[in-house]
Amino acid sequence: MKLFLKVRSKITPIGLIASSFDESQSWLKKEDDLEVLVRLIRLIRPSKIKKIQTINLKEIISFLKENDFCRKQFSIYIKEILQDKKFNKILSDAAILQDVDFIFEVKKRIFAKFLPYQPQKNTLEYILNQVFYKSNDSLWINTIQSSQLEELYVLLEFKSIYETTEPNSSLSELLVAMSLITQRISGRAMETDVLKMVPEFDDFESPFGAFERELLLMEEKIRSSEQHYIKRDDLSYAQLLVLHKQCEEFVDKAFHNSSKYGISLRVNQNLLKIRQQLIRLKYLIPLLIIEKENDKKTNGIALALQLIKYNCYKNNVRKFIAESTQLISYEITQHTAKTGEHYITETRSEYFKMFRTALGGGLIVGILCVIKVLLSKVEASYFGHAFFYSMNYAFGFIAIYLFGFTLATKQPAMTASALIKALEEGLIKQGRDSEKYEAFAILFARVFRSQFIAFVGNVIMAFPISLLGIWLIDYTLDYNIAATKWESLLTDLSPIHSLAILHSAIAGVFLFLSGIISGSVANRDKHNQVYFRIAEHPGLKRSLGKVRTLKLAKLYEKRWAGIIANFWFGIFMGSIGSIGLFLGLNLDIRHITFASGNLALGLYGANYAVSNSMLFWGIFGIGIIGLVNFMVSFSLSLGLAFRSRAISLFEVKFIVASIWNHFKSRPISFFFPTEKKNKSVIVENYLSSEVKE
Repeated sequence: MKLFLKVRSKITPIGLIASSFDESQSWLKKEDDLEVLVRLIRLIRPSKIKKIQTINLKEIISFLKENDFCRKQFSIYIKEILQDKKFNKILSDAAILQDVDFIFEVKKRIFAKFLPYQPQKNTLEYILNQVFYKSNDSLWINTIQSSQLEELYVLLEFKSIYETTEPNSSLSELLVAMSLITQRISGRAMETDVLKMVPEFDDFESPFGAFERELLLMEEKIRSSEQHYIKRDDLSYAQLLVLHKQCEEFVDKAFHNSSKYGISLRVNQNLLKIRQQLIRLKYLIPLLIIEKENDKKTNGIALALQLIKYNCYKNNVRKFIAESTQLISYEITQHTAKTGEHYITETRSEYFKMFRTALGGGLIVGILCVIKVLLSKVEASYFGHAFFYSMNYAFGFIAIYLFGFTLATKQPAMTASALIKALEEGLIKQGRDSEKYEAFAILFARVFRSQFIAFVGNVIMAFPISLLGIWLIDYTLDYNIAATKWESLLTDLSPIHSLAILHSAIAGVFLFLSGIISGSVANRDKHNQVYFRIAEHPGLKRSLGKVRTLKLAKLYEKRWAGIIANFWFGIFMGSIGSIGLFLGLNLDIRHITFASGNLALGLYGANYAVSNSMLFWGIFGIGIIGLVNFMVSFSLSLGLAFRSRAISLFEVKFIVASIWNHFKSRPISFFFPTEKKNKSVIVENYLSSEVKE
């Protein structure tokens, strides 16, 4: 038995061909027609595809040349499998977005990974699903030398795809697929939401309709001619390329206009599908062109390779998510970048203005800390406490926002996008690479010191306000509200006696999410023209007057996204603890400003009789909590900003190196404004351009 397994494990592709297609013709006795082909591809397929540079078929080709009977039998076998197999749906559907519902499409592709959809057996898609069933099969197939593929094409006596245009023939399937794609593009491009993105085309004929008509004329020409193909110098081919280019410009313009009009996920998916279909046509149109006789062979091979590739990639989830979310994330980070520019201080006056607004933020947070302790005394369910805490946080954060105060940890999510926007726009890409990274480091130093002074302002104000609040309650009501909670308030600040680091990281995630919500709401309102609709609302203009209605619209445009983001940030912060209790998990949040207030409450609750160790870890914990808040929210926002602008993460190491070099040469600039005016022309150009906007 062991000997049998050993011999069987050593079977080679040549051995399989020889045993299946010799004079015994064992392939005819197989119940499953595809069994031999599946086994053959399994033997050729490399075990580690990423490490394979090329797949060599030289031995198989040599064997077929030397064994004419096996070659003929193998040729008959392959032709019988492929005969009259439909494949137009692979060309028109595979690896192209099928549903504009993002969530539905993701679920469908993930489900298909585990339980692939199987088409009818009379289709080529069924054969490819059985033979090339691995998603990375096209990678190793593309490493096979084209000369070897051409030799196999000749040895297996494949006919040209241009011999006939009869139904189910290869050329007919190709033409049907192209026609189907074009009709779908025309219909989708005429949808109202898509046309709204490109008002520049309102007075022109749709390029998609013209392209569809031109392709139909070319198809009729190919089907009616004896050659069944066209030359490169054919005027219809040149016209088709021009119209295809115009269609691409239409889509590009629509995506570009998203910064003006905003874009919904549905419109994004529609445009993405049109772009994918145009790219598909770009690959298929050249297959109709023949200049020399050898082109018939190369085009037939190219068609086969494309069919395998499209079928392998049809359920690719990662690529779909990346393509679908890039533009939306770009628009979101565009909004956060514009907001973040206001959090970057340059001059000393701006620096101390940031300090004053941070003091205001600390004042409100100090009050919130006292209110939360009072709310904890209320007898309520987990849901009740989650609701009370959430409303406390939410309305407090909204008040900070509306009064123009600063909550330090909300800045990183905004300033990260502003930094990447500066890098992406090229405003700091002038000159040599060393100069652009040096300029970026200077801008980062300004961001860091802005965060630092905001931290300082929040912390030094939250502490005395919380202390004053708890003292006033004790003085007037003779009730120390923190008498039973002081130990937990102080212990929760320690990074070694509690999960303060994890909890501060959770807060950092929520800070990042609040920035996403702000950008998402602003983008949605822009796309839905909410500002314009309020300004021109007939009922509002009649009751409030045109001037007040316009002011209301401007106020909405300026503030609403921030209000919603702060509201949800409060919900996140207030409910996570109760959710953790409900699930039996130690979940909570730690925020540097609230940590400062809680330190004051804990000290008062203990009548200041705390050990030096507890006091040290409480103060040290505040710094650690602030650092983790900053690192998590900033890194997540930075990653999203890189992703949205398709900037390679390879840039990060140069950025980090330039920041470190700048810190070594000018460490004070990371904490206090020291640059002279016009120190960096590149940075000044960036900042001045933002002021103009």
